[in-house]
Amino acid sequence: MLTYCDSRGVRYVLSTVFLVFLQSSCVSGAAIHLTHENIEMTLASNELVFINFYAEWCRFSNILQPIFDEAADKIKEAFPEVGRVVMGKVDCDKESKVASRFHITKYPTLKIIRNGQPTKREYRGQRSVEAFVEFVKKQLEDPIKEFQDLKELHNLDDKKRMIIGYFDRKDVPEYQLFRRVATNLKDDCQFHVGFGICSKEKCDIGQHLNLLDASKAMHPPGEPIIVFRSDRALSNDDNETYKGSLANYDELNIWAQEKCVPLVREITFENAEELTEEGLPFLILFHDPKDLESVKQFKDICSTALVDEKQNVNFLTADGHKFAHPLHHLGKSASDLPLIAIDSFSHMYLFPKFQDMFIPGKLKGFLQDLYSGKLHREFHYGPDPNSNVTQIVPTTPPESTFKKLAPSKNRYTLLRDEL
Repeated sequence: MLTYCDSRGVRYVLSTVFLVFLQSSCVSGAAIHLTHENIEMTLASNELVFINFYAEWCRFSNILQPIFDEAADKIKEAFPEVGRVVMGKVDCDKESKVASRFHITKYPTLKIIRNGQPTKREYRGQRSVEAFVEFVKKQLEDPIKEFQDLKELHNLDDKKRMIIGYFDRKDVPEYQLFRRVATNLKDDCQFHVGFGICSKEKCDIGQHLNLLDASKAMHPPGEPIIVFRSDRALSNDDNETYKGSLANYDELNIWAQEKCVPLVREITFENAEELTEEGLPFLILFHDPKDLESVKQFKDICSTALVDEKQNVNFLTADGHKFAHPLHHLGKSASDLPLIAIDSFSHMYLFPKFQDMFIPGKLKGFLQDLYSGKLHREFHYGPDPNSNVTQIVPTTPPESTFKKLAPSKNRYTLLRDEL
């Protein structure tokens, strides 16, 4: 028997026989056709559901369909067990309500659902049978690394954000809940776990994790503990022990998400498409990869003076060596690092001087000048003669370079209403 709760908190109990029937009744030799009638059951009864949202009139959808179907056959062969993984497809013209629910704006769109919850990221990798199979295999890997001795925690990468758990045994409900959270956030955080390390004595896990005061981190046997360890090489964020319920998935998941996804993120070539699609302008610190102090300083300024701007802008850091092309467009090179710029997806605007960000209100004023259109006006018409601010030298903003990393027009068809 399989018990689960849907998004409304309604509890269901399914038999394995029914699950087999559910899957076999929807399969036509490849990916499952998902409809408004079977999608809830499919999402709730499988650890991973990989969905192709398509339209029959879309040329790119038609190119992808046989590739996706062949991958579905191979994945079903590799993972035959019920409830592990399903490859599904949605005809968005016939299932418009399903498409709207998942905010589909282009075809084909590939989305991943883990434990009934949509992940934040679409699949944006290579669209080949081999790539799909490899992607699913990677998604089904255990998201948690087990350590055998507390001393191993000293060797963890201090550039990564981590959630670390300690449980007496693996077969306890609290660990299963911890694993669900780890599965959903595996792309944002590293997850580590230890079992039975403390034996019958109290153990000062806080000392080994370098997390909390020893007096607060005493861990009696039988009481699980979950802690967040910050990326201390890149930020001054505090470490923290989870104090909520270990029987409430939503509560732990929200806490872990807040810790795993920082206000200031790093932009890479792998996540640039995803970040550009969010549609918010970028405030970017370009830095030398060896210069971690400027990263910490920038994050501190953003998390204190600019936190109320998080709905209006994406705060990012970028390796100035890897992203040399945007620097070149700004008339700068690696020798000028660190520097700060805005990319509005129309133009790039250079913040006059990195050290100016320590002047109260200076960086926030730079953002306000973007919102008001002042930066754009000064580009076309020169400085405002009535302005009392003389420190900002008008830039000659180049065209945005990051918009070129946005979703490819050669890989999608927009919705009919947008054509």
